[in-house]
Amino acid sequence: MSNTARHPRKILVTSALPYANGAIHLGHLLEYIQTDIWVRFQKSRGHECHYVCADDAHGTAIMLRAEQEGIASEALIERVSRDHQTDFSRFGVAFDNYHSTHSPENRHFSELIYTRLRDKGHIATRDIEQMFDSVKGLFLADRFIKGTCPKCKTEDQYGDNCEACGATYTPAELIDPVSAISGASPEVRSSTHYFFKLPDFADFLKSWIDDDHVQPQIRNKLMEWFASGFNEWDISRDAPYFGFEIPDAPGKYFYVWLDAPIGYLASFQNLCDRQGMDFDTYWAPDSSAEVYHFIGKDIVYFHALFWPAMLHGADFRTPTAVNCHGFVTVNGAKMSKSRGTFIKAATYADHLNPEYLRYYFAAKLTSGVDDLDLNLEDFAARVNSDLVGKVVNIASRCAGFVKKLGGGRLAGHCSEPEMVARFIAAGDAIAEDFEAREFGRAMRRVMELADEANTYIAEAEPWVLAKQQGREQEVLEICSVGINLFRQLMVYLAPVVPAMAEQARAFLGLDSLDWHSRHTLLVDHEIAKFTPLMTRVERDKIDAMMAASKEDLVEEQKLKETAKGPLAADPIAEEIDFDDFAKVDLRIVRIVQAEYVEKANKLLKLTLDLGGETRTVFAGIRVAYAPEALEGRLTVMVANLAPRKMRFGVSEGMVLAAGDDEGIYLLSPDSGAEPGQRVR
Repeated sequence: MSNTARHPRKILVTSALPYANGAIHLGHLLEYIQTDIWVRFQKSRGHECHYVCADDAHGTAIMLRAEQEGIASEALIERVSRDHQTDFSRFGVAFDNYHSTHSPENRHFSELIYTRLRDKGHIATRDIEQMFDSVKGLFLADRFIKGTCPKCKTEDQYGDNCEACGATYTPAELIDPVSAISGASPEVRSSTHYFFKLPDFADFLKSWIDDDHVQPQIRNKLMEWFASGFNEWDISRDAPYFGFEIPDAPGKYFYVWLDAPIGYLASFQNLCDRQGMDFDTYWAPDSSAEVYHFIGKDIVYFHALFWPAMLHGADFRTPTAVNCHGFVTVNGAKMSKSRGTFIKAATYADHLNPEYLRYYFAAKLTSGVDDLDLNLEDFAARVNSDLVGKVVNIASRCAGFVKKLGGGRLAGHCSEPEMVARFIAAGDAIAEDFEAREFGRAMRRVMELADEANTYIAEAEPWVLAKQQGREQEVLEICSVGINLFRQLMVYLAPVVPAMAEQARAFLGLDSLDWHSRHTLLVDHEIAKFTPLMTRVERDKIDAMMAASKEDLVEEQKLKETAKGPLAADPIAEEIDFDDFAKVDLRIVRIVQAEYVEKANKLLKLTLDLGGETRTVFAGIRVAYAPEALEGRLTVMVANLAPRKMRFGVSEGMVLAAGDDEGIYLLSPDSGAEPGQRVR
C-alpha cells in the first residue's frame, strides 16, 4: 500500500454549471474533461474525492425560450439536463452527482446565505431605473436591448457596448433603443433592488487572493479590479423571472448568478443525503477538507470575488483554489458554425471516439489560462502517433507471441527489472504533473516512456528471434517485459482515456489500474486475447463531423427565418448606386502584427502591410480570433476611409469581415494576391 493511500485526502471538486439553455459543445468540454482527468487521478491515488455539478437552470433567457417553445420552464430544464448528462457520459465525464439549481437544496442554501448576510448588515436596497418592455411586461437586461451607438452611430448594437467602436455606455444612452424581445420601444421605470455589499469584504478578499487560492495570472487581473474599487452587487431581479423569490421581498427574485454557485453546495448536499455523508466535514469554516472549483477565465469575477465573500460572510469555508482555464479555438480561430468548427458534443461523438479528444486536450493542457487550439490536422496526427502508433503498438507487438509461446501466460520472471523499475519510478514525477494540472507535461513524460519501450522491442526483434529454433523462451521474456511496460503506461493514461484503460485492464487480467497497482510486476500472469484498443483517426470522419456541424447551422437558420425579435435575419441595408461604391478603395493587406487592446473586450490592434506602407487599424474581431492566428494572413481593407481617433489610438482604415449572431469571419483573398493590390 502506497503512502498516498494510507493518508487519503478529502477532496470536493466542481466544474462550472452549464446553462440549461443549449447543447454542450467542444468549448464546454475542455473544462469538464480537464476536471474529470484530475478527479480520476485523485481517485486512482486512493483519495476520497467527490465530483459534483448541476445545470444552471434559472434566469430570463430560460423563461423566454420555454415560452417560445410553448412549454413550462421546468419541462425545458428537465429535457436539457437529460441531454447534458448524455453528452457528458459519452465523453467519460463521471460526476458523482449531477443536480439542478432548481432544487429544494438550492432554494434552502440560497435563502440561508442571503438571510445570514442580511442579518449581518451586508445587504442594501435602493431604487434603480431600468428599461421596461411594456409589451412583454418585464424589465430588460442590457443584452435584450438594441439600438444605435451614441458614439459612432453604428446601428443594431447591444445595450452596454458597441462592437464597432468599442464604446461603453448605458442602455439609456442608446439612440432609438428597442426591445430585442418584442421590438417595442422600452420605457424607463424605477424599481427597488437588493444589493450584496461587496466592499465590506475588501480586506478579506485581498488576504484570500494573496494566499495562493488563484493562479498568478488571475491574481494580477483581480488586482486591477481592486485598484478600480468594488461596487455593490445587484442580486435581485423583478418578476416575471424564473428562479427563487427572495424571502422577505415579494415579487423580487434572486439573480441567476446569486444561486448558480450555491448550486455547488446544493449538489453536494444532495450527494450527502444519498450516501450518508457529513456535509459540514467539507463546508464548515474549520474544515480540513479541500474544495476546488474548475472554471473558465470569463467567470473569474464571480468565483474569486463574489463567491468567497458570500461564503465567508455566511459562515461557510472558502475554496482551497479556483482553477481557471482558457478558451477553445479550432484551427486558430473562434469556433464557427459556418465553417463547421462550432462542434456540438453529440455531433463529435456521432463521428469520432470521444477519447481522441480527451487525450488531445490533455496533451495540450497546462495549469495556466492560455487558450487551447484544437488544430484538426494536429489532432489526427497526435492521436495516431501517440495512442495508436506508440502505446497500443506495444501490446499488439507482444500479445501474439505471449499467446503462442506462453499459452497466454507471461514469463515466470522479469528479464529487464531495471527498465521496469525505471518506468515505475517515473510515476512519481508524472503524479506531480497531474496534481499540478500540468497534463501536457505528464503526457510528454508518458510518451517518452512509450518511445523507450518501442525502442527496446524494436532492438530486441522478437519477430526475428521467433524464427530461430530454441529461442522461444527468450522471445517470451522480451514480450513479457513489453506487456509490463504497457501496463505501466496504461496506469498513467487511465485518468485520461478511461474507456481504453478499461479494455486494457480486461486484456491484462487485472483487478485495477489504480496508481499504486503499478508496483506489482506481472510474472507468470495470464493475459486475455488481444483485440485492438484504439483505431486511427480517419480524416473522412473529421470531414463528416464538420459537414454535420454545418447541417446543424442550416436547421438553426430555418428556425431563425420564422422567428421574431432577436432571432430575425438582418435586413438588407439601404441601396446605393455604383458611383457611391466606386469611391471605396479596397486593398489587399497582410496582417504583420495583431495584439490585444488593454481594457477593450472586442478590439484587436492590427498592423497592416499595404505594399510598402504600414497602417494601424483597430478591429472589433477579438471575440473571433486569437492574435497569433492572424499574423501573416492576407485580408481586405478599406484604404481610403478617413482616420478615426479612438480612446486607444488612431484607426487608419477598416478591415472587412462578415458577421451574424454566431460569429465574425474575416474576409480573405484567394492565394496569389499581394499586399497593395486593389480589389476590383
